[in-house]
Amino acid sequence: MNLDYWLKSDHALFTDLLWHIPEQKTGTLQVIGGNVNNFANAVKQTEFLSSLPIREVRLLLPDSLRSKIPPVVGVNFAPSTDSGSFATSAELKAAIDSADLTLLTGDFSKNSITAIAIASAIQSSVKPVILARDTIDLVANSAEDFMEKENLTIILTMVQLQKLLRNLLYPKMILLSSPLLPVVEILHKFTLSYPATIFTFHQGHIIIAESGKVVTIDINNTNYSPIGLFVDNLASKIAALQLFNPSQKFEATQSALFWYN
Repeated sequence: MNLDYWLKSDHALFTDLLWHIPEQKTGTLQVIGGNVNNFANAVKQTEFLSSLPIREVRLLLPDSLRSKIPPVVGVNFAPSTDSGSFATSAELKAAIDSADLTLLTGDFSKNSITAIAIASAIQSSVKPVILARDTIDLVANSAEDFMEKENLTIILTMVQLQKLLRNLLYPKMILLSSPLLPVVEILHKFTLSYPATIFTFHQGHIIIAESGKVVTIDINNTNYSPIGLFVDNLASKIAALQLFNPSQKFEATQSALFWYN
């Protein structure tokens, strides 16, 4: 069996990305997330990213939060639904189009209007977009509308990956009990069909796949826990390294695991 596409790693494979973090602030990164009842993570990730050498970090929140957020430079609002999450709007689309990269941090609340708004904004953008946390749960039903998009990175649990494959009617399914090898093979073939960069976790291993290439990292060789992969600042680190290295999404995503800043 030819598995030349599979790299097994216990360290940063692309150390030049970590050695050459820019000293001068560069790029514009847009954070989008939150709803009227839950916006702490979007604020947290914006604050973390603002500590990195990024020229401009913006935060877009639904305007249902306008009365709860004091006027702050870099914080903007877009029209919201009656339930307090994002509605389809020119402001939402413009926020993504005007940034070099957008991180969708989740907590949008589960309603069909917001799902349509976020999925449409992803699909129509030509800029890089990263989906994190429960964003994929929100937009999975519309996956066929945006999975052909270039410059898309999806950070998702194995359960969320199952949901994504199911909604795309992908012919191969992944079981939670599957050994690592079949999962690697499926993601190898999946990313030959779809241009997204996939980041997930299975059987004690972090898996990153893009354009048929797959790298796996035993989580014990990182400073992360299985939960920490999805709830800490890793998505923001991936976003920052992709911003600094726009032609190296795969390399930036792997390197972020070992960026202990």
